[in-house]
Amino acid sequence: MNPDALTDQLSLFLDVLESGSFSAASRLHPLTPSAVSRRIDALERSLDCSLFSRSTHAVRATPAGLAFAERARRILAELHMARAEAVSLSSAPEGLIRVDAPAPFGRRHLAPAIADFLTAYPGLDVQLRLIDSFIDLHGAHLGEVDLVLRIGPLADTRLVATPLSPMVRVVCASPAYLERRGVPRAPAELLEHDGLDWDGLAPAYAWRFENGGKLAMYRPRRLRMTANNAETLVFSVLAGLGVAHLPTWLVSEYLVRGELVALFCDNGLPAPEPSGIYALRLQRDTDSRSRLLLEFLKNRFGPTPPWDLPLQNALQRGAGR
Repeated sequence: MNPDALTDQLSLFLDVLESGSFSAASRLHPLTPSAVSRRIDALERSLDCSLFSRSTHAVRATPAGLAFAERARRILAELHMARAEAVSLSSAPEGLIRVDAPAPFGRRHLAPAIADFLTAYPGLDVQLRLIDSFIDLHGAHLGEVDLVLRIGPLADTRLVATPLSPMVRVVCASPAYLERRGVPRAPAELLEHDGLDWDGLAPAYAWRFENGGKLAMYRPRRLRMTANNAETLVFSVLAGLGVAHLPTWLVSEYLVRGELVALFCDNGLPAPEPSGIYALRLQRDTDSRSRLLLEFLKNRFGPTPPWDLPLQNALQRGAGR
């Protein structure tokens, strides 16, 4: 059934329900009362149930009819919204989209993606604010901005989250550090190494590894540096100060170039964490500009992130040697 025919059929059904008669509903459509009756009969046959109980004075919805009406109203609303969005996006979209994001991810991945997005849609503008901290955003600025990018577990279920990308975390160190201190062969050996870690609240899955089907924490006892900024940890691990457990979106380029070495990756990259990278918004029905950017970012960053593809290939080449 095409969308117009479905819209007409559901609208006719709801008009009969609300007016209580075929005659009243016929006056809202270019149909005779007998034509309305035939169409309702056809709808009931297609559903194999009775939607109305009929009398000489009125038609009343059956329990099945009332249940069907709830669904019909939702379907009509979605069809109208989809049509409006398609019409909006078929013409050149215009307007401002306001976005907040963590600075490290924003500088490395989001800013280049938005540059490509704006090139593709010259009528759109983006106000991008980068929060210069490793701490994941919690959507505190929603209302002031349209979208907030968040990395990590989602605590506030009142916000609508769109998954953009999975997140993989790897243990890594510089070749110079590993030559000096030796290469740990299992996560339990990390306890005897120097570590680089977050100051205060660490990400939920940092230093956690599967052991016997459960997650166990293996964290270096000595921390040569702690910091409240993810990029600071990258500088420190590149300098050979210790071992770090960092997301691939942050360190993939250094691993591919051999400036860092990924540990415990003999079988490829670890499995993605249960949480990932999300775009948060306040309402499920957001404006067409933001939905357009969301779809662009979902295609750009998933299902396999562009920073993981070259790293996977590099690990496969290393395993084949």
